[in-house]
Amino acid sequence: MIIMKHRVAFLVLILLIGIVPGFSQNEVNNVSNTPSVRQHLLMDFGWKFSYGHGKSFENDFLSGTGYFSYFAKTGYGDGPASTKFKDDAWRQLDLPHDWVVEQPFSSNASHSHGYFTVGWKYPENSVGWYRKSFTIPASDLGKKISVQFDGVFRNSIVWVNGFYLGHEQSGYTGFEYDMTDYLNYGGNNVIAVRVDASIEEGWFYEGAGIYRHVWMNITSPLRVAQYGIFASSEMEGSDAVVTARATISNDGKEVADFTVKQTLVDAKGNTVASQSADNLRLKPTVSQQYFSKLKVTTPNLWSPDAPYLYTLRTTVYQGDKLVDNVETNIGIRTLRFDANEGFFLNGKHLKILGTNNHQDHPGVGSAIPDALQEFRIKRLKEMGSNAYRCSHNPPTPELLDACDKLGMLVLDENRLQGINQEHFDLLERLIKRDRNHPCVIAWSLGNEEWAIESNIKGARITETMQRFAQTLDSTRRFTVAISGGCGNGSSQTADLMGFNYLTQCDIDEYHKKYPNQPSWGTEETTGCGARGVYADDKKNGYMTQFDRNGGASIERGWKFYDERKWLAGLFYWTGFDYKGEPNTLSWPAVSSQFGILDACGFPKDAFYYLKANWSNEPVLHLLPHWNWPGKEGEEISVWAYSNCDQVELYLNNKSLGRKPMPDNGHIEWAVKYKPGKLLAKGYKKGKEVMRTVVQTTGETEALQLIGDKTSLKANGEDLVVVTVKVNDAKGLTVPTAEENISFTVEGPGKIIGVGNGNSASHEPDKFIESVNSGESQQTAPAVIWKRKAFNGLAQVIVQTTKQAGEITLTAKAGGLEPGVLKINSIASTPRPTTEDLTK
Repeated sequence: MIIMKHRVAFLVLILLIGIVPGFSQNEVNNVSNTPSVRQHLLMDFGWKFSYGHGKSFENDFLSGTGYFSYFAKTGYGDGPASTKFKDDAWRQLDLPHDWVVEQPFSSNASHSHGYFTVGWKYPENSVGWYRKSFTIPASDLGKKISVQFDGVFRNSIVWVNGFYLGHEQSGYTGFEYDMTDYLNYGGNNVIAVRVDASIEEGWFYEGAGIYRHVWMNITSPLRVAQYGIFASSEMEGSDAVVTARATISNDGKEVADFTVKQTLVDAKGNTVASQSADNLRLKPTVSQQYFSKLKVTTPNLWSPDAPYLYTLRTTVYQGDKLVDNVETNIGIRTLRFDANEGFFLNGKHLKILGTNNHQDHPGVGSAIPDALQEFRIKRLKEMGSNAYRCSHNPPTPELLDACDKLGMLVLDENRLQGINQEHFDLLERLIKRDRNHPCVIAWSLGNEEWAIESNIKGARITETMQRFAQTLDSTRRFTVAISGGCGNGSSQTADLMGFNYLTQCDIDEYHKKYPNQPSWGTEETTGCGARGVYADDKKNGYMTQFDRNGGASIERGWKFYDERKWLAGLFYWTGFDYKGEPNTLSWPAVSSQFGILDACGFPKDAFYYLKANWSNEPVLHLLPHWNWPGKEGEEISVWAYSNCDQVELYLNNKSLGRKPMPDNGHIEWAVKYKPGKLLAKGYKKGKEVMRTVVQTTGETEALQLIGDKTSLKANGEDLVVVTVKVNDAKGLTVPTAEENISFTVEGPGKIIGVGNGNSASHEPDKFIESVNSGESQQTAPAVIWKRKAFNGLAQVIVQTTKQAGEITLTAKAGGLEPGVLKINSIASTPRPTTEDLTK
């Protein structure tokens, strides 16, 4: 039976415990046998781009001399917003696009944002214009047509055909505009977007531009509303009951009579449950929520180890005519945070082993392609991590899709605390968009809001926000990440207490005072430094990779949380290095060094400490490297991270002693340096179970290229992340190599970015093919990309075109043997795009 309720009343009254399904964010592309009537078309290809100006009207293409502005009269967009504007000289590009990563560095630029020459000091680099032409068939007249932006950084204004659509200040929240009545059916249309990144929204690298996907949605006037599907579940013994809600909107001119059918399908395509309701009716301009109960017998439960996804198919019929269909990925699982027992998933205790992460990557900045999102999540899972905090903003939808698919728990974060309409609107869009993802286990309302977190205003604001948010999702808890004032302010009213750093609060004492409040560590320090660096070199922008104070950082944090079952777990700061915030350093350092992996995803030593304690895989890792010319006879501290019972160390076949491995700790030896081979043997119950070797390498001789994939899809979006190693004659990576490397690609592929994990590098991540006058960018011929190796490694990202064939990447460096990687790009059907409308 399908039941109809008004949305707010329903959501306030119903209390769903436990399982919350997730959905493929865009809710649309139906891949079943049911013919799709809704079109969800990618608008990423074929845009024109040019810099505007943050202070000069004239240099921003706006004359300001017209009698009317776009605010005065409808349809009077001027400059690039006008359909008559000539953009022939503008640069052509595809989205996603981040123009900050193309800028040079300056010691006078923003420290927190990585010293890129963007912001109020650099008005010529801080405003960007985008334009795209597209055709709408005459046959689409009468349909509902909108444009959907998943994220634009920031302060964007959008026009279509000179008509002002709207203004969005947030750089992180998605938004959608109705274009139906402004379009030329059967003719050409132009969308224009002005983006202004003059003012920072966060205190970390944020990029600038249309850095997430853009979509065109074409539907019937009677349709499932945006974010109109919400499914949740409860367990009844060994079975589950899925409550599937569908909000239907009638944007037509007449009263609509219709049927809603909801069907749950398993991963093999088999129907698990289905219900429908006939004789439904909606007046014009009215939206209504309907919901059904779908019983699932002995469901496959979603978890990080077994991320099983079902598909909820929602179809809307008028008579026998299908008018809308939406597919939503959901996962069935139960959640419980207990103040004294910690976190439970599907009724089983699970320690949250998490990392905080920002949303940038070398070569692409914040414009991370979908395949690169999966690469990053896989890297984190390799060390045993099961949780990801979206620091400190709503993520791109494709990140959550990757976490659903691969099995990664997520703390989904709001950007700014507040209680007015704008704050609530941003929070509502976040929750409605993401509440179907099984990976999302909690919502973060804010982070380190120092002006309010320790006073009564913080308590009031947090309580008011929670009360509003619970009307949108009563199935998850809400947290606030607090770095001071524990026991006051926000912590007094937070549903789930978030501790930022052991040094900021007496956590044990807090738990004694508030024994009924669940809690976890929303941030904890790693103490990491630059990959491959083992002594502070602050003048040149590097911190040592040795854990500070003999393990008092990353080890102290894990020991503390592991020993306290009542703490649900923790999120380390951070998983990956990120651009900006090179604290505690400053120029020439331009990026953070607190990642467990460097910015490229190359593991630092701390990666193996956590893998030894977070995974079931056998681990034995030695640090540092063993290339120390000029230090012969000097003592060097050698550490071992392992989950073996004991480790014995040898230098050039001479034993330096066997030592027990302390719980959640490490072993150290003071070793007088002599070139050769360090050998470690790991023992369990007295038997040798594994070995690892670190040895002095020879001179650099050759380059080696290793892709993270063996084949690609020729869809214009797929990519391969290529590790570049500088090796000696024996194939050992030289841990101090810094060769200048050049890259070329042949075949149906293109390089979209380079990196090396060097947090003090001022080299360009991108090389732009052509630059118009007035644009301030680092440029080079498109076929020659360059990057120095950093401590033996570099990275290249190669993306496919829509043509199939063999892609060949070649790397060269001086007299070294070149590295060559061949990868096959296989014919694949690209996602539907707006260009398909004219085919």
